[in-house]
Amino acid sequence: MAVEYRLSMANPKLKSLTKTPQGTNVIARRKPAAAVRTAYSLPEREEIFRRFSVQRPEPRGELEHTNPFTLVVAVALSAQATDVGVNKATRALFKVADTPEKMLDLGEDRLRDYIRTIGLYRNKAKNVIALSQILVDQFGSKVPETRDGLVRLPGVGRKTANVVLSMAFGQATMAVDTHIFRIANRIRLAPGKTPDEVEDRLMKVIPKHYLYHAHHWLILHGRYTCKARRPECERCVIADLCKSPEKSWDVPAPLVELPPQVIGEAVE
Repeated sequence: MAVEYRLSMANPKLKSLTKTPQGTNVIARRKPAAAVRTAYSLPEREEIFRRFSVQRPEPRGELEHTNPFTLVVAVALSAQATDVGVNKATRALFKVADTPEKMLDLGEDRLRDYIRTIGLYRNKAKNVIALSQILVDQFGSKVPETRDGLVRLPGVGRKTANVVLSMAFGQATMAVDTHIFRIANRIRLAPGKTPDEVEDRLMKVIPKHYLYHAHHWLILHGRYTCKARRPECERCVIADLCKSPEKSWDVPAPLVELPPQVIGEAVE
């Protein structure tokens, strides 16, 4: 049976000397911070992400974009849709509307014509026009570089904001999509009941020096190896370390660098 490692995020520290009613000095201690559950020791987590780093030294998101604005639009359109489907729709769109002003000039009706192959395209078109207007009116046509600013945009939630902060502005974030949520729970790396809970736990259990690329490594691992219907354990570089109850293979796949990603032609 795998050992559950509980990570104390802070050591109890002496807070102050207080006095009892009788005047006796008593040491008051801070309560220790809540532990974070993971099935892996620190050396195991280091090795997991070291192997991912060898396999994909420079992982990238698979949504096509040309600047922070088109990235925001692409990620917003990708909700309940595949990256492949979004890329097919946005290739033509971004040639004519790659700034908020151009998107507003295009208008909602014409925008719908470009994205009608994407699920929920009518509502998404409204959001894209609305967020473009807000960018022009409130942010000088520039995409904000903070999570608080990004989530003010229609159709942009915490996950979308985290993707933009990472891919456009180089910030270490954890965008918990369906792949990461599944992986974190399936292999017991950072189990949680909600995406926010998983995000918080992953940020604490992933070694800091691997954190910047970690969400892409986990997404790509879930997309191409640890698949939803049946994990392909025989192709997994961490098969020997994995503590998933679903694991069907114990021998890790050869640890070699994969061919460069071809953005826009990913297989979902």
